[in-house]
Amino acid sequence: MDPFVPASWLEQHDGVRVVDVRDRWEYDSIGHLPGAVNVPFESFRSDEGEAGKLPPRGEWEDLLSAAGIDADDEIVAYDDTQGVFAARFAVTALLLGHDPAKVHVLDGDFSSWQREGETTTDAIDERRSSANRTQSDDVDPKPAHYVSDPDAETPLVDFETVNELLPAVEAGDVTLVDTREDWEFEEGHLPGAVQVDWRELVDEESRGLKPEAELRALLEARGIVPGKRAVLYCNTARRVSHTYLALRELGYEDVGLYEGSLTEWEDRGGEIVSE
Repeated sequence: MDPFVPASWLEQHDGVRVVDVRDRWEYDSIGHLPGAVNVPFESFRSDEGEAGKLPPRGEWEDLLSAAGIDADDEIVAYDDTQGVFAARFAVTALLLGHDPAKVHVLDGDFSSWQREGETTTDAIDERRSSANRTQSDDVDPKPAHYVSDPDAETPLVDFETVNELLPAVEAGDVTLVDTREDWEFEEGHLPGAVQVDWRELVDEESRGLKPEAELRALLEARGIVPGKRAVLYCNTARRVSHTYLALRELGYEDVGLYEGSLTEWEDRGGEIVSE
Protein backbone atom coordinates (compact mmCIF):
# COMPACT_ATOMS: atom_id res chain seq x y z
CA MET A 1 0.00 0.00 0.00
CA ASP A 2 1.39 3.40 -1.05
CA PRO A 3 -1.08 5.93 0.32
CA PHE A 4 0.98 8.93 -0.83
CA VAL A 5 2.63 9.10 -4.25
CA PRO A 6 4.89 11.90 -5.55
CA ALA A 7 4.37 13.86 -8.74
CA SER A 8 7.09 11.78 -10.41
CA TRP A 9 5.09 8.60 -9.77
CA LEU A 10 2.00 10.08 -11.38
CA GLU A 11 3.96 11.25 -14.40
CA GLN A 12 5.32 7.72 -14.91
CA HIS A 13 2.02 5.83 -14.65
CA ASP A 14 -0.54 5.76 -17.44
CA GLY A 15 -4.19 4.90 -17.07
CA VAL A 16 -4.52 6.32 -13.54
CA ARG A 17 -7.79 8.06 -12.70
CA VAL A 18 -6.82 11.46 -11.28
CA VAL A 19 -9.44 13.06 -9.03
CA ASP A 20 -9.54 16.76 -8.14
CA VAL A 21 -11.62 17.25 -4.98
CA ARG A 22 -11.60 21.06 -4.96
CA ASP A 23 -14.66 23.19 -5.62
CA ARG A 24 -15.81 23.31 -9.21
CA TRP A 25 -14.89 27.00 -9.63
CA GLU A 26 -11.29 26.24 -8.61
CA TYR A 27 -11.12 23.34 -11.03
CA ASP A 28 -12.53 25.43 -13.90
CA SER A 29 -10.97 28.83 -13.26
CA ILE A 30 -7.61 28.16 -11.62
CA GLY A 31 -6.89 25.01 -13.59
CA HIS A 32 -6.33 21.35 -12.86
CA LEU A 33 -4.01 18.49 -13.68
CA PRO A 34 -4.46 17.31 -17.27
CA GLY A 35 -7.01 14.52 -17.35
CA ALA A 36 -8.27 15.05 -13.81
CA VAL A 37 -11.98 14.68 -13.13
CA ASN A 38 -13.66 16.93 -10.59
CA VAL A 39 -15.35 15.30 -7.58
CA PRO A 40 -15.82 18.15 -5.09
CA PHE A 41 -15.42 17.37 -1.41
CA GLU A 42 -18.98 18.36 -0.58
CA SER A 43 -20.33 15.83 -3.08
CA PHE A 44 -19.11 12.90 -0.98
CA ARG A 45 -19.49 14.49 2.44
CA SER A 46 -22.49 13.16 4.32
CA ASP A 47 -23.91 14.03 7.73
CA GLU A 48 -26.14 10.97 7.73
CA GLY A 49 -24.41 8.20 5.87
CA GLU A 50 -22.87 4.85 6.65
CA ALA A 51 -20.99 4.74 9.97
CA GLY A 52 -22.15 8.27 10.69
CA LYS A 53 -20.04 10.23 8.22
CA LEU A 54 -19.51 8.14 5.09
CA PRO A 55 -21.83 8.82 2.16
CA PRO A 56 -24.49 6.18 1.56
CA ARG A 57 -22.98 3.38 -0.51
CA GLY A 58 -25.39 3.86 -3.41
CA GLU A 59 -24.63 7.57 -3.64
CA TRP A 60 -20.90 6.87 -3.63
CA GLU A 61 -21.27 4.33 -6.41
CA ASP A 62 -23.31 6.78 -8.48
CA LEU A 63 -20.76 9.54 -7.90
CA LEU A 64 -17.78 7.49 -9.02
CA SER A 65 -19.71 6.00 -11.93
CA ALA A 66 -20.53 9.50 -13.18
CA ALA A 67 -16.84 10.40 -12.89
CA GLY A 68 -15.94 7.47 -15.13
CA ILE A 69 -14.27 5.47 -12.38
CA ASP A 70 -14.50 1.68 -12.16
CA ALA A 71 -13.95 -0.44 -9.07
CA ASP A 72 -10.67 -1.80 -10.43
CA ASP A 73 -9.22 1.59 -11.43
CA GLU A 74 -6.12 3.02 -9.80
CA ILE A 75 -6.93 6.43 -8.30
CA VAL A 76 -4.83 9.43 -7.28
CA ALA A 77 -6.68 12.26 -5.50
CA TYR A 78 -5.45 15.79 -4.86
CA ASP A 79 -6.64 19.09 -3.42
CA ASP A 80 -5.02 22.45 -2.69
CA THR A 81 -5.06 22.07 1.09
CA GLN A 82 -1.95 19.99 1.75
CA GLY A 83 -3.81 16.77 1.06
CA VAL A 84 -6.38 16.70 3.85
CA PHE A 85 -9.47 16.78 1.60
CA ALA A 86 -7.90 14.39 -0.89
CA ALA A 87 -7.14 12.06 2.01
CA ARG A 88 -10.81 12.08 2.92
CA PHE A 89 -11.68 11.00 -0.62
CA ALA A 90 -9.08 8.22 -0.49
CA VAL A 91 -10.21 6.96 2.91
CA THR A 92 -13.85 7.05 1.83
CA ALA A 93 -12.90 4.85 -1.11
CA LEU A 94 -11.02 2.47 1.19
CA LEU A 95 -13.80 2.25 3.75
CA LEU A 96 -16.34 1.50 1.03
CA GLY A 97 -14.26 -1.31 -0.39
CA HIS A 98 -11.83 0.01 -3.03
CA ASP A 99 -8.59 -1.96 -3.25
CA PRO A 100 -6.13 -0.26 -0.82
CA ALA A 101 -3.28 -0.85 -3.26
CA LYS A 102 -5.08 1.25 -5.86
CA VAL A 103 -6.00 4.36 -3.86
CA HIS A 104 -3.48 7.18 -3.41
CA VAL A 105 -3.13 10.84 -2.51
CA LEU A 106 -0.77 13.10 -4.41
CA ASP A 107 2.08 13.87 -2.02
CA GLY A 108 1.79 17.64 -2.08
CA ASP A 109 -1.21 19.42 -3.56
CA PHE A 110 -2.21 21.50 -6.55
CA SER A 111 -0.02 24.45 -5.52
CA SER A 112 2.96 22.14 -5.18
CA TRP A 113 2.27 20.46 -8.53
CA GLN A 114 1.78 23.81 -10.24
CA ARG A 115 5.38 24.88 -9.55
CA GLU A 116 6.71 22.54 -12.23
CA GLY A 117 3.85 20.39 -13.45
CA GLU A 118 1.51 20.97 -16.35
CA THR A 119 -2.01 22.27 -15.71
CA THR A 120 -4.98 23.06 -17.93
CA THR A 121 -8.41 24.67 -17.86
CA ASP A 122 -9.55 22.67 -20.89
CA ALA A 123 -12.41 20.21 -20.57
CA ILE A 124 -10.26 17.87 -22.66
CA ASP A 125 -6.51 18.33 -22.86
CA GLU A 126 -6.10 19.41 -26.48
CA ARG A 127 -2.32 19.32 -26.29
CA ARG A 128 -2.32 15.62 -27.00
CA SER A 129 -3.40 14.25 -30.32
CA SER A 130 -6.53 12.12 -30.36
CA ALA A 131 -4.37 9.17 -31.35
CA ASN A 132 -2.38 9.46 -28.12
CA ARG A 133 -5.25 10.43 -25.85
CA THR A 134 -6.10 7.89 -23.17
CA GLN A 135 -9.17 7.58 -20.99
CA SER A 136 -7.38 9.55 -18.28
CA ASP A 137 -7.03 12.56 -20.62
CA ASP A 138 -10.79 12.90 -20.95
CA VAL A 139 -12.24 14.84 -18.04
CA ASP A 140 -15.82 14.56 -19.28
CA PRO A 141 -15.62 10.78 -19.22
CA LYS A 142 -18.00 8.14 -20.36
CA PRO A 143 -19.94 7.02 -17.27
CA ALA A 144 -18.72 3.81 -15.70
CA HIS A 145 -20.52 1.31 -13.51
CA TYR A 146 -18.81 1.47 -10.15
CA VAL A 147 -19.69 -1.34 -7.75
CA SER A 148 -18.30 -1.14 -4.21
CA ASP A 149 -17.44 -4.09 -1.99
CA PRO A 150 -19.61 -4.16 1.14
CA ASP A 151 -17.69 -7.15 2.51
CA ALA A 152 -14.24 -5.55 2.41
CA GLU A 153 -12.40 -5.29 5.71
CA THR A 154 -12.11 -1.76 7.06
CA PRO A 155 -10.30 -0.14 10.01
CA LEU A 156 -13.51 1.41 11.37
CA VAL A 157 -14.24 1.29 15.08
CA ASP A 158 -17.48 2.49 16.64
CA PHE A 159 -18.50 4.29 19.83
CA GLU A 160 -18.87 1.07 21.80
CA THR A 161 -15.44 -0.18 20.77
CA VAL A 162 -13.71 3.06 21.71
CA ASN A 163 -15.51 3.11 25.05
CA GLU A 164 -14.39 -0.47 25.73
CA LEU A 165 -10.80 0.44 24.83
CA LEU A 166 -10.50 3.23 27.41
CA PRO A 167 -9.04 0.96 30.14
CA ALA A 168 -6.40 -0.23 27.65
CA VAL A 169 -5.68 3.41 26.78
CA GLU A 170 -5.22 4.21 30.47
CA ALA A 171 -2.95 1.17 30.87
CA GLY A 172 -0.80 2.30 27.94
CA ASP A 173 -1.64 -0.65 25.71
CA VAL A 174 -3.57 1.43 23.15
CA THR A 175 -2.84 4.97 21.97
CA LEU A 176 -5.86 7.16 21.38
CA VAL A 177 -4.86 9.95 18.99
CA ASP A 178 -6.61 13.31 18.65
CA THR A 179 -5.66 14.84 15.28
CA ARG A 180 -7.11 18.31 15.93
CA GLU A 181 -5.43 21.60 16.81
CA ASP A 182 -3.99 22.39 20.26
CA TRP A 183 -6.80 24.74 21.29
CA GLU A 184 -9.46 22.20 20.32
CA PHE A 185 -7.71 19.51 22.33
CA GLU A 186 -7.47 21.77 25.36
CA GLU A 187 -11.18 22.60 25.20
CA GLY A 188 -12.12 18.94 25.34
CA HIS A 189 -10.89 15.50 24.27
CA LEU A 190 -11.41 11.81 24.90
CA PRO A 191 -9.89 10.43 28.13
CA GLY A 192 -6.23 9.47 27.78
CA ALA A 193 -5.85 10.83 24.26
CA VAL A 194 -2.60 12.26 22.96
CA GLN A 195 -2.70 15.17 20.52
CA VAL A 196 -1.07 15.26 17.08
CA ASP A 197 -2.34 18.06 14.87
CA TRP A 198 -2.45 16.51 11.38
CA ARG A 199 -0.60 19.57 10.05
CA GLU A 200 2.44 18.62 12.13
CA LEU A 201 2.99 15.81 9.64
CA VAL A 202 3.10 18.19 6.66
CA ASP A 203 6.17 20.02 5.34
CA GLU A 204 5.43 23.72 4.77
CA GLU A 205 7.62 23.95 1.67
CA SER A 206 6.71 20.76 -0.18
CA ARG A 207 3.10 20.78 1.08
CA GLY A 208 3.42 17.00 1.32
CA LEU A 209 4.52 14.71 4.12
CA LYS A 210 7.62 15.51 6.13
CA PRO A 211 10.64 13.21 5.68
CA GLU A 212 10.17 9.76 7.18
CA ALA A 213 12.74 10.20 9.96
CA GLU A 214 11.03 13.39 11.17
CA LEU A 215 7.62 11.74 11.12
CA ARG A 216 8.77 8.72 13.09
CA ALA A 217 10.50 10.86 15.72
CA LEU A 218 7.42 13.06 16.13
CA LEU A 219 5.01 10.16 16.41
CA GLU A 220 7.12 8.06 18.73
CA ALA A 221 7.58 11.05 21.04
CA ARG A 222 3.79 11.01 21.47
CA GLY A 223 3.67 7.28 22.15
CA ILE A 224 2.49 6.33 18.67
CA VAL A 225 4.78 3.45 17.82
CA PRO A 226 4.67 0.57 15.32
CA GLY A 227 3.25 -2.59 16.81
CA LYS A 228 1.06 -0.74 19.31
CA ARG A 229 -2.59 -0.26 18.46
CA ALA A 230 -3.58 3.30 17.66
CA VAL A 231 -7.13 4.64 17.33
CA LEU A 232 -7.60 8.01 15.64
CA TYR A 233 -10.32 10.63 15.86
CA CYS A 234 -10.95 14.32 15.14
CA ASN A 235 -14.27 16.21 14.99
CA THR A 236 -15.95 14.95 11.83
CA ALA A 237 -13.50 12.41 10.33
CA ARG A 238 -11.76 14.70 7.79
CA ARG A 239 -8.43 15.41 9.48
CA VAL A 240 -8.20 11.92 10.88
CA SER A 241 -8.15 10.58 7.31
CA HIS A 242 -4.85 12.30 6.55
CA THR A 243 -3.22 11.00 9.73
CA TYR A 244 -4.50 7.50 9.04
CA LEU A 245 -2.90 7.46 5.60
CA ALA A 246 0.33 8.92 6.97
CA LEU A 247 0.58 6.09 9.51
CA ARG A 248 -0.10 3.51 6.82
CA GLU A 249 2.58 5.15 4.67
CA LEU A 250 5.03 4.51 7.52
CA GLY A 251 4.00 0.87 7.78
CA TYR A 252 1.80 1.09 10.88
CA GLU A 253 -0.61 -1.82 10.62
CA ASP A 254 -2.83 -1.77 13.71
CA VAL A 255 -4.62 1.57 13.20
CA GLY A 256 -8.30 2.09 13.91
CA LEU A 257 -10.48 4.92 12.63
CA TYR A 258 -13.22 6.24 14.89
CA GLU A 259 -15.43 7.56 12.10
CA GLY A 260 -17.98 9.17 14.39
CA SER A 261 -15.17 11.08 16.12
CA LEU A 262 -15.78 13.70 18.79
CA THR A 263 -19.12 14.77 17.30
CA GLU A 264 -20.68 11.36 17.88
CA TRP A 265 -18.81 10.84 21.14
CA GLU A 266 -20.35 13.96 22.66
CA ASP A 267 -23.79 13.26 21.19
CA ARG A 268 -23.80 9.85 22.85
CA GLY A 269 -22.66 11.11 26.23
CA GLY A 270 -19.05 9.96 26.12
CA GLU A 271 -16.71 11.36 28.76
CA ILE A 272 -14.85 14.53 27.77
CA VAL A 273 -11.66 15.72 29.48
CA SER A 274 -10.60 19.37 29.29
CA GLU A 275 -7.24 20.97 30.08
